[in-house]
Amino acid sequence: MGQPESRDYRGPEDSALPPGQRVQRGWPVTHYGPVPKFKPDRWEFRVFGATADGDKHCWNHAEFSVLPFSTVVADLHCVTKFSMLGAEWGGVPTRTIVDLAPPAPGVTHVMVWAEYGFSANMRLSDFTAERAIFATHKDGELLTAEHGFPLRLIVPHLYAWKGPKWVRGVEYMTADRRGFWEERGYHNLGDPWREQRYSYQEEPGDGPEL
Repeated sequence: MGQPESRDYRGPEDSALPPGQRVQRGWPVTHYGPVPKFKPDRWEFRVFGATADGDKHCWNHAEFSVLPFSTVVADLHCVTKFSMLGAEWGGVPTRTIVDLAPPAPGVTHVMVWAEYGFSANMRLSDFTAERAIFATHKDGELLTAEHGFPLRLIVPHLYAWKGPKWVRGVEYMTADRRGFWEERGYHNLGDPWREQRYSYQEEPGDGPEL
């Protein structure tokens, strides 16, 4: 990728831990299911659904690797109650993807799709937040396979399950729909500052009915 554009935005997670969280030294490996084998000749990133032009937009691995590269400094808050503070994430900002493949005017949410059909839903405004990034690197090093190589989503102001590992695409949606963990008892919004961990905590309007 090209030369990184440095970004260092300050937010509430830079100065305090969300409620119920503890500082983690190191980076535990947490995921459901096996680690997929990366096959660069078969890898493709897709943007589909309610796109502005009605078409599907695709990048192979070589094409995605030359998209503008940026870095952000941001924390990672896992729903299992650990927080990893001050990591530098390098990759392609979500806003870059939205600029290259704009959503239709009626889009309100996205579904981020990953290997094995894993998915995570979020509001378009969360997906396009200033520090949201499709990360390929952490602290200047390529992600390991266990941590999501070749691509994982980082959305610092949401719990980490909203940023899947091994991402393969984004679906634009004109109505909300629950993703993998959201269908299995996790909160539809996942704001760590409001400690939105589980679906039983949801209030009216927080998400579609289970």
